[in-house]
Amino acid sequence: MSDLVRFGIAVDADLLERFDERIGEKGYANRSEAIRDLIRADLLERSDDPQAPATGTLTLVYDHHVRELTDKLTDMQHDLGHHVISTLHVHLDHDHCLEVVVLRGPAGVIEQAAQRIVATKGVIHGRLTLTGVLAPDHAHDPAHHHEHGPHTHTHAHGRSSSSGRRSR
Repeated sequence: MSDLVRFGIAVDADLLERFDERIGEKGYANRSEAIRDLIRADLLERSDDPQAPATGTLTLVYDHHVRELTDKLTDMQHDLGHHVISTLHVHLDHDHCLEVVVLRGPAGVIEQAAQRIVATKGVIHGRLTLTGVLAPDHAHDPAHHHEHGPHTHTHAHGRSSSSGRRSR
């Protein structure tokens, strides 16, 4: 374990009060652990090594009435090939859609693709969140088996079920 370093920060009283309420709701015992988690999360959101294997989600909100936007977004995802693991598309209202794209591959490829997609005309909001790294030698079989403690399950590409059967 590394040596702990103490440091001081200046924070607006109202902001600190809101932070304390929030970390209390999340069950943190103290500010230090909450701040350490915030730092870890921030560092994980961008890789220092563009070749480092990574996984992440790209969340988009866009106006589907913008000419050819839906086709452009689909084409961009198809161009990424096996780096796109899954997508979720939700109609928010008459004009707007939310899309979540799960990505895996070299961090630099994921980050550059996300930047291109978010910069596309008609995308109102976009955010890439890198959530972890993938072991470099991990070959992913779309239908694979996992053991997690007392239970097991099988994934069928894009779907999962505790019984291993595909949902309809």
